[in-house]
Amino acid sequence: MPSSFLTSRFQALQSPDFRSLWFGQIVSAAGSMMQFAALNWQIYELTRSPVALGMVGLVRVIPIILFSLLGGAVADAHDRRRLLLMTQTTLALVALALGFLSITGRTSLWAIYALTAIGAAAVSFDNPARQALLPSLVPREHLPNAFALNSTGFQIATIAGPALAGLVIKHYEVGGAYFINAGSFLAVIGALLTLRYRPAPRAEDDPSAVPAVSIAALKEGIAFVLGTPILTATMLIDFVATFFSSASALLPIFAKEILHVGPDGYGLLASFPAFGSLLAGMIVTFLPPVSRQGRVLIWAVMAYGLVTIGFGFANIFAISALFLAATGAADTVSTILRQTIRQTITPDRLRGRMVAINMIFFMGGPQLGELEAGIAARLFGPVFAVVSGGVGSVIAAALIAARAPWLYRFRLADWRAVQEKPSK
Repeated sequence: MPSSFLTSRFQALQSPDFRSLWFGQIVSAAGSMMQFAALNWQIYELTRSPVALGMVGLVRVIPIILFSLLGGAVADAHDRRRLLLMTQTTLALVALALGFLSITGRTSLWAIYALTAIGAAAVSFDNPARQALLPSLVPREHLPNAFALNSTGFQIATIAGPALAGLVIKHYEVGGAYFINAGSFLAVIGALLTLRYRPAPRAEDDPSAVPAVSIAALKEGIAFVLGTPILTATMLIDFVATFFSSASALLPIFAKEILHVGPDGYGLLASFPAFGSLLAGMIVTFLPPVSRQGRVLIWAVMAYGLVTIGFGFANIFAISALFLAATGAADTVSTILRQTIRQTITPDRLRGRMVAINMIFFMGGPQLGELEAGIAARLFGPVFAVVSGGVGSVIAAALIAARAPWLYRFRLADWRAVQEKPSK
């Protein structure tokens, strides 16, 4: 049982199912972050091309666009735990394949792209199931705390993963990072196998229900999102901010060409956004829930763009690290707010499809942004690519706030009051 301190400060950890899955996801996410850093380093070593780095984003986003809606419908129609077991196993096999190709010297750019696309397709089914499962593991009043803990755990993994990747690459080449990631999936698979949660029986005789996995089900999910302005607004602001302000794909170039550090320095550099995210996540966890969600969300997105500009101009390792940490902090604040809003206002039967539609925005933005950053870096240099992206992020957030002033005034408490008001 958690201690009294944990139960008072981290209420979501009172749930044994949430607690075991949370720990398993931290281990697995650390391995995934290690693989992400190793893959970017390997591609730049093979090609010395910023466009080749940016293409990773395109390779990831195409399967997400093609399969995420289907993944959301499947997550709403089937046992989310079993679906996660399948996707986690697939991702482990992808990591093993990358490792074997690396240690046998058969790696090619196109093989890396193909395996990355397979992994992204698995994530298209994994993310809707995982995010839709979480509200079933904790009481509704503990959801903000659960999202904050998830963010904190992910940032712990994102600190450890790239830093360890740098050391592993230095001593054991990139293949070692891939194999470690493959093993890390055992932690979350083990947690899923021990979950006591079981899905509620579905009402087959519900006359309003649509077929479980069908065109009608997909249309129902899209109609719900488009008919809920706060969902479309938060998804749009997420997309434009991460599209314009995505610098992660260019970190190998900054590490090698601007800051002049090796793979271990690159690993540390890739970890610094998570340091800021971890600090912000811990602060949010300890503070009372934010009451003016819309206002804080917009300011967090604008801050994200501003500190990205600072990173682009920095040419000293410590200053670059400081700005990267600030990008992570700003992104975490907006992420927690967006997740809390979306999961609170979405009915359980639609959560998988809502998450799937959101995936196109929150994953499509940074992945397409990596391609844009790679092309801009090739044409105008990496500094211009990052700085212009930060400027674009600030302008886009300001324009959305100006066009939708109600978003700035949005409060989740007001929405709940309207929903709970008895109809006459």
